[in-house]
Amino acid sequence: MIIRKQYHHIIKVIKVSLSAVLSLAFVGASALSASALSLNGFNEFGYNYNARIFSGKADGVDKNLDGTIYGDPTYANDHLVMKWNKAWDDCNSHGYNDPAYCAGAWDTNEWNGMVPGGSGETEHVKIIWVGAALEASPYWVKGGSPIWGNYETIMDQGMVGGVHNVYTFATPNGLK
Repeated sequence: MIIRKQYHHIIKVIKVSLSAVLSLAFVGASALSASALSLNGFNEFGYNYNARIFSGKADGVDKNLDGTIYGDPTYANDHLVMKWNKAWDDCNSHGYNDPAYCAGAWDTNEWNGMVPGGSGETEHVKIIWVGAALEASPYWVKGGSPIWGNYETIMDQGMVGGVHNVYTFATPNGLK
């Protein structure tokens, strides 16, 4: 199974990175180099911020192409696709708990370790913003799991050792 600690750390770094990039963009940070941010396509790490997608070797998610993810090589060769919406960016830029910015925020992550040199594992995760009230929030979906204080995992499933595992399956688990 993909180490959840690594996964959660990756998402936190992505949220911080996206917040920093958006903040710089709003103050006219045209000095960012094309290698740090590509508004017209994917950068060398696998991010396309304009399209709100990451697609590539998981090694690039930490923006350090060194054959590891934050120093751990276990999942670095896995293929990772992350997608998020504008509300996710807005929420992460405005303090994580304001429904005016956060309602409807979502993120998906699809790990595929069934690639040459990969981990041999897969995982598909869907996360939505629900606010600090978590289970008491009007945005909460029955069957989900709290994560990061203001978010809910509404789906988390994958394959480890040829066995399909379902960790979280809220109903409904679609994105809005």
